[in-house]
Amino acid sequence: MTITLADLKAHLNITFDDDDDLLEGKIAAAQAWIETFTGTPFDDYEDGVPAPLDEAVRKLAAHLYENREATIADASSTGDPIGIHDLIAPYREWVF
Repeated sequence: MTITLADLKAHLNITFDDDDDLLEGKIAAAQAWIETFTGTPFDDYEDGVPAPLDEAVRKLAAHLYENREATIADASSTGDPIGIHDLIAPYREWVF
């Protein structure tokens, strides 16, 4: 499964269509970031994208939508939602 506009709208509890283009852009950006971090394009998963990576796309896209500027937590700047690295780290390809 890969995250669709309908999936993200359900996750965010959005019932209007005004931000559909913006949301699709957030999905694309989140997927591209995760593919770059893991080193594996989603198209390369023969048995489908693993559920944790789908959840990571959902969380990151929602975060990008809800926090369109840099965020501050506990007086330190963070650009990633909590737990996203835990979801994607097992799928990272390490190349030395």
